[in-house]
Amino acid sequence: MTNLNRLTPIEAAHQFVNEHFPNCKGALLAGSVVRGEATEKSDLDIVIFDKNLSTSYRESLIEYGWHIEVFAHTLTSYKHFFKMDYERARPSMPKMVSEGIVLKDDGIIESIKKEANDLLHNGPQEWSEETITTKRYFLSDALDDFIGSSNRSEELFIATTLAELLSEFVLRTNRQWIGTSKWVYRSLKDYDEEFANQFVKAFDIFYKTGNKGQVIELADNVLQPFGGKLFDGFSLGKR
Repeated sequence: MTNLNRLTPIEAAHQFVNEHFPNCKGALLAGSVVRGEATEKSDLDIVIFDKNLSTSYRESLIEYGWHIEVFAHTLTSYKHFFKMDYERARPSMPKMVSEGIVLKDDGIIESIKKEANDLLHNGPQEWSEETITTKRYFLSDALDDFIGSSNRSEELFIATTLAELLSEFVLRTNRQWIGTSKWVYRSLKDYDEEFANQFVKAFDIFYKTGNKGQVIELADNVLQPFGGKLFDGFSLGKR
């Protein structure tokens, strides 16, 4: 951090809670600053539990020299977000609660953290065979588009779609949490660091050189245990 005049993350978070949510029952500081991954552009993710709120909300502010993201909840609304994150297999809220540093606790944080940790430990819901088949088909379709394209401009966007579908398929068929943006790599690394590095290397080579070979090999290897690419015989919605 180059701004020597601003408060530390903990100081700023405590001051924010004291000024804006003095009567809240609990508050946590989460995000990159508590994981030791902060950059000059990092913000403070502050989770609030307040019985006086009528509904949950999210708000972005700049105070005390920091960008602050507020995730404000009633004493029960967080459960809806836990459930929603579980169903989409992207545990944003549970991760924030699990990793969060306690800023204030009137006796509620331990049980909420336990809910988050249990959810994270158990992993997302297992994909059904029908879902695997459908995802396998669309992954195969993107792979064929990637193989067949000779238009560099189109290939760049096909590769992006392929990377998203491929990472999702690997993680979900192994009952692992998924993510978006930087959390794609982090999720892959949490699952299998060697595979994550192979994944990055394959796409990095393609983006730098246009060579598709390692991406194709990677995708084929992922699909192989499930029967390889799927086209012939696939049906969706037929009665």
